[in-house]
Formats: sequence, structure tokens, C-alpha cells
Amino acid sequence: MNNDNNSGNPDPDHLLRVYADGIYDLFHFGHARSLEQAKKSFPNTYLLVGCCNDETTHKYKGKTVMTEAERYESLRHCRWVDEVIPDAPWVINQEFLDKHNIDYVAHDSLPYADASGAANDVYEFVKAAGKFKETKRTDGISTSDIIMRIIKDYNQYVIRNLDRGYSRKDLGVSYVKEKRLRVNMRLKKLHEKVKEHQEKVGEKIQTVAKHRNEWLVENADRWVAGFLEMFEEGFHKMGTAIRERIQEHLMRQQSRNSTYLLEISDEDEEYYYYDDEDVVNDNDNEEYYDEDEYYDQKDERK
Repeated sequence: MNNDNNSGNPDPDHLLRVYADGIYDLFHFGHARSLEQAKKSFPNTYLLVGCCNDETTHKYKGKTVMTEAERYESLRHCRWVDEVIPDAPWVINQEFLDKHNIDYVAHDSLPYADASGAANDVYEFVKAAGKFKETKRTDGISTSDIIMRIIKDYNQYVIRNLDRGYSRKDLGVSYVKEKRLRVNMRLKKLHEKVKEHQEKVGEKIQTVAKHRNEWLVENADRWVAGFLEMFEEGFHKMGTAIRERIQEHLMRQQSRNSTYLLEISDEDEEYYYYDDEDVVNDNDNEEYYDEDEYYDQKDERK
């Protein structure tokens, strides 16, 4: 192992052996970017990548989707990797560093628990020795994220694989569940078609409304002028009709007043009118008083 590797600025012409390790299940571009950073840690780098086998991984981390052989092979096809170390240890020690002539260990700075169960960081040793090179994780992508996407759309992937020739037995799906999934998928497709049709109709309505608004703007002046003309004409007709009604009402009122005055005049004439013949008759009915006859009647009573 080279003693000058502890310096802050190593010789750019000197080849440094940098080690990166992991599980690399469902190898994705987030893995590739971390390995790229490790490869570019120094001007002249030889990148060794260790990958834990299935037994170690299942014991300390959990079940993987890909087998150890598949994970090793995925790493060999990464352009940044110079050498793959199978069966890599879960915890790095000095013996492992010396065996592979490793100058630096590259990984993200998050602590990873060792095999002791005491929550000790597996990279504590190299960090203390000053041989740790930090890399940055890629946000938005991880093996756990990919598995979560598959679980979220599990039914869709089951139908997809059934349509591609996989049997229910291969997928661990019962007959009833298969039928239920197919019905649900048909309903989902129908819903998507209805939604798509609604969106198309909405776009057409917006297009029509847009053209209508443009047409309204272009013809607004003509509409306003026509409306004002019609309003003026209607207002004139309405004014004429109102005047005629008022005149008609006044004429009727005047006619009624004239008739009333004539009736009053007739009553007055009847009240002051005397018939000469009636006066003569009234005089005839008056008794004639004779003064001599009155005194004769008086003497007889004596």
C-alpha cells in the first residue's frame, strides 16, 4: 500500500486505487453516478467495486430482486468500473485494504450499521484513517423507489405479464384474482378513454369559444351601432305611443267633464222653473174669507 496516499494533494501521475462497495440491486443510473464520482475522485484512478453476495445481503439488508451473479454482471458492464470484487465483506478492515492495495474508499456519507448490532458505522475505520472519499447520492432514484413503483402498480404488471404468456402459477395468482384483475383493468381503460374523450371535447369547446370571442371582437362595433339604432327607433315609437295615450286620456276626461256640466245645468233649470198653470191651480184651492159673514156668525152665537 502506498504511504504517500495520505497527503491532501497526491501526485496526479500516480495511479490511485479507489474502492467502492454496495449491493447494486436493480442497477440504475443512481448507482452509475456514484461510481462515476468515485472514478473521478483523482486524475488517475483505478476503480474497484465490491459487491456482497446473496447470503450476506439477505442476512443484513434483506431479500434482493436480482441474484448475486446478475448484480456482478451488471457492474461489469458499467463504463466507470475497472474491476469487480465478488463476495465483498459487509465491514471493511485493514486486511481487506492491504489485500487489494486500496488507497481510498468512496461512498456517500450516510452511516451504515455494521454487523455488531451496536449501530456502528461500517466506514468508521476508513474515515478515522483519512481514506474516505465522499460521493453524493442522486435524488429521486433508488432501488427501494423502483420496488415501490412496482408494488404500487402491481395489478397492472400482473395483467401485463399474463398477456405476455406467463401463467397464473408463475405469478402466484389464483383464477378468481386473475378474473377480478382483468375486470378492473377493463374498467380502468374505459375510464381513461372517457377521460381522454372529455379532454378532447374540452379542447374543442375552448377552440370554438376562442374563435367566437375573436368574431365578437371583430363585429362588436357593428353590433353596438345596430343596437343603438334599434334602441333609438324603439324609444321613438314608445314615446309616440305614450303621447297618443296621454292625448286620448285627456280627450276622454274633457268629454266626461262636459257631460257632467250639462247634467248640472239641466238640474238647475228644473229647480227654478215654474209652470203658470200650477200657480193658478194653487190659488183656486185657497179659501175665500168674507168679513160680513164672520160678524153675522158671531151675533148668532150670542
